[in-house]
Amino acid sequence: MPDDVDTLETKRSKLLEEFLRLGDLRPGSITAVTRRCGKSSCHCAKRNDPGHDPQFRLTRRVAGKTVTETFPNPTALRKAQQEVTEFHRFQKLSQDLVTVNEKICRLRPVEQQRGGWTEQEKKTLLRSIRKSREK
Repeated sequence: MPDDVDTLETKRSKLLEEFLRLGDLRPGSITAVTRRCGKSSCHCAKRNDPGHDPQFRLTRRVAGKTVTETFPNPTALRKAQQEVTEFHRFQKLSQDLVTVNEKICRLRPVEQQRGGWTEQEKKTLLRSIRKSREK
């Protein structure tokens, strides 16, 4: 059974309430990178050695450039993991909100007015459509 406008508006209200419950958030991906220090006498210089313990990094895009942040301790890493998880929750809520709103827009009836388009409205609309195609 398809949803009606009232049911969808209730869903939308609940989604909007979820936005208010979001905590600290930030975009990015957390990765673990093993590395070699470059000292010839170190174990990491030996062939097939996995390198030093992984270094955890947050990578994200800022103004078209990749920015990487490393974490000084496990507590900072856990904090960043929670923030990235919360950002993913924000993205999911945003998608869900748009989906519900699209359904509401399709179901909400158009208010009927007397008469149709005036000649001036048709000309104005046609001009704006043509201009948008030229861009």
